[in-house]
Amino acid sequence: MITRMKKALRQFGKKEDGSAIVFEFMIMVPLVFGVFFMALELGMYSIRQMLLDRSVDRTAREIRINTSANITHDSIKNMICENSGGLTNCASQLRLEMIVVDPRNFAGLPERADCIDTALDPRPVRGFTPGQRHNLMMLRACYNFSPIFPTTGLGFAYAKNSDGKAAMSTISAFVQEPS
Repeated sequence: MITRMKKALRQFGKKEDGSAIVFEFMIMVPLVFGVFFMALELGMYSIRQMLLDRSVDRTAREIRINTSANITHDSIKNMICENSGGLTNCASQLRLEMIVVDPRNFAGLPERADCIDTALDPRPVRGFTPGQRHNLMMLRACYNFSPIFPTTGLGFAYAKNSDGKAAMSTISAFVQEPS
């Protein structure tokens, strides 16, 4: 039985049928898998971004409508994490900025989002000002995540912090309603 298998394998190894296809296969398979991994990474990025956008918008709506409530940084962070529905380690990987905006003298938020880097010493929150009624507010959330495939394609191309985490951010502007 074993000798028959050895003989069959030896004959199979000597055949040169299809040798041209093997080289094409060897060249194309890594490319096809690379595109597949990038598509999977992009799909997961899109899902995370949609969850973050939706949760920040729902939280901004809660803040806008409930102007009589005492809103703090931690309560907003908890609302965003509760509304997100699927952002892993949300409480430890989310950082918020909220400022009052003067519509007649618009300066906006700094260009780069203030994200968490756990390898560095903790920094205070860069800008968090709870507004009053009729104030135009901007809320920016920055969320750090680990790419699915950090060494290939899109996962490799993300700008990462010292922990190897990529960041995504979203901004929501709203006017606090009168009570």
